[in-house]
Amino acid sequence: VQLQASGGGSVQAGGSLRLSCAGSGGTFRNYHMGWFRQAPGKEREFVASTSRGGSGTQYADFVKGRFTMSRDNAKNTVYLQMNSLKPEDTAVYYCAAKSILTGPYNYWGQGTQVTVSS
Repeated sequence: VQLQASGGGSVQAGGSLRLSCAGSGGTFRNYHMGWFRQAPGKEREFVASTSRGGSGTQYADFVKGRFTMSRDNAKNTVYLQMNSLKPEDTAVYYCAAKSILTGPYNYWGQGTQVTVSS
């Protein structure tokens, strides 16, 4: 499956953005999906994930209550609604897919830049 992330941009602290990740070339509903991010000079880190049917969504502690991940299998798309953004949320955000729930993410999108200014 090929993944295309979009929706990044520049916002002020407290603002919102919604990221999208569109899948193609595979049966999207068969994949568990995740969002990750990587800030300059830092390791890539997990942000959120959801299972094939959209249940069992999990979040990193630092985004709980602020970010919401959802998916629309009819549109082959997952979303990351980001509210109450902080400067420390500045990073390149990547979507990823895997076919086995307990396995590694096999497919990665190209990333979309999110910049939050104070």
